[in-house]
Amino acid sequence: MLQSLHGAMVLGLHLPDGLLTVPVALAWWVIAAGTVGYAVYRVREEQPDVAMMGILAACIFAGQMLNVTVLHGTSGHLLGGAMAAMLLGPWAGMLVVAAVVALQALLFQDGGILVLGANIFNMGVVTALLGYGVAKPLLQRTQQHAWGISLAGFVAGWVSVMAAAALTSLQLALSGVVEAALVFPAMLGVHAAIGILEGSITMLTLLLLTAFWPQHVPGLASPMGEEIQIAGGMRPSKVALGGIVLALTLTILAPLASPHPDGLERVAEDQGFLEYALDAPFAILPDYTIPGIDSPLSTILAGTIGVLLIPALLVGLLWLTGTGRRQRGQDVV
Repeated sequence: MLQSLHGAMVLGLHLPDGLLTVPVALAWWVIAAGTVGYAVYRVREEQPDVAMMGILAACIFAGQMLNVTVLHGTSGHLLGGAMAAMLLGPWAGMLVVAAVVALQALLFQDGGILVLGANIFNMGVVTALLGYGVAKPLLQRTQQHAWGISLAGFVAGWVSVMAAAALTSLQLALSGVVEAALVFPAMLGVHAAIGILEGSITMLTLLLLTAFWPQHVPGLASPMGEEIQIAGGMRPSKVALGGIVLALTLTILAPLASPHPDGLERVAEDQGFLEYALDAPFAILPDYTIPGIDSPLSTILAGTIGVLLIPALLVGLLWLTGTGRRQRGQDVV
């Protein structure tokens, strides 16, 4: 079973079915559904750039395929919630990561279906809200200096990972698969290192966008506060094209990802509760592969499908809810 679960759990904090009891899983379905529903309402009011939401979703999806060794025998990768919130605002950022997590579970069997509410809440809701809440005051106090952007991005990314790890630990403890006294220090310890990776990626992304598209870095463009802007920079269309190229490039590099288990799987192995994890009840593109193709090309093709599909699905769903691209006069150009 360990071999079959390795691919399913290797990407971040995705809980598989079996680790949470039904009452705990259903409780987080209710919480996640309510929060995401409210986010849809807020996004409808704010009318963000839906196309850019789709492109960022593609980049986060591709980035999550590329695990990096962070400790001996343990890997980690981008979550993206804090970064999405800093670029789009907390509600739009939340929807971006929620869409990514949902697609990963439904199409790639990465994360369980019963626990999907918990995964969306842990990786999308909390990371976006907390990342935004941490970054905004730091940016306001540093007046958009490069070092301030670096500090805000790093701290927001690190804190978001620690919060997601703490929530996952709480859910595991409430489900009785592991004692709280064991799982909290183990999860927070390993994710403190993974958080450094998250913070570094968030920081570098913001610095790069500051150089090429500074008028929208960060895009704290929500009623939670005044938008922070810098004048000048590249046209959004060029940034969008760069995002697509980046997503496809990360997909091509995905076969080079670290083979080591991620933080959750490492803790599950060490603490002895991996045995509770269940295989997915169905297989479409399991473990980010194309069935019948046994080569790195399989991962690249499966990842490319995800990169192309996630923005289309996100944009389509948002249009159905009445959320369209902001009027040209309201766009940041």
